[in-house]
Amino acid sequence: MPVLTSERLVLRQVRSDDAAALFSVLSDEALMTWWSSGPHRSVEETRTYLEPAAVGNWRSWAITRAGEDIALGWVAAHDRRENVSEIGYILARPAWGQGIAREAVAMVLDQLLVTEGQRRVFADTDPENIHSIGLLTSMGFVREGYLRAEWETHIGVRDSLIFGLLRDEWLAHRQQPADRAAGSSAG
Repeated sequence: MPVLTSERLVLRQVRSDDAAALFSVLSDEALMTWWSSGPHRSVEETRTYLEPAAVGNWRSWAITRAGEDIALGWVAAHDRRENVSEIGYILARPAWGQGIAREAVAMVLDQLLVTEGQRRVFADTDPENIHSIGLLTSMGFVREGYLRAEWETHIGVRDSLIFGLLRDEWLAHRQQPADRAAGSSAG
């Protein structure tokens, strides 16, 4: 799995020793509202969650600041079929509002759509997760579908929104001036 770098971020594979840093993210009740499982209750639970067997076929990049090897969250990608990936992401609340989520997701989109040449990336999010919806739409994702009663989660049965982005759309989006492309991102 490649390490992805920018001037201020390094995205590297999530490791089990990230558990202590990521516990603060995965134990945050408000942040975990829209996650597929409830808040973690111990660092050991987080460590088990991060083990490769628990991650399955997801490629999970820890989001770290350049020069610091402390995970602030992650961006993950799962190859769903040939040239199509699903992405997911989570970021510690203290890192919000700094453009970190947007930058990290853009780095992974470049990896998937430009470097690997995939044709489509999609994300599945709860219709009430306004921060995630804002991030996706500001990056050029298009709402493709609304799935009713799709997931059984710790907060009950939830609907799901599917947002998709095609390679050509991403390439065009990357060419937009920064002020126009930025939109209203929470990340």
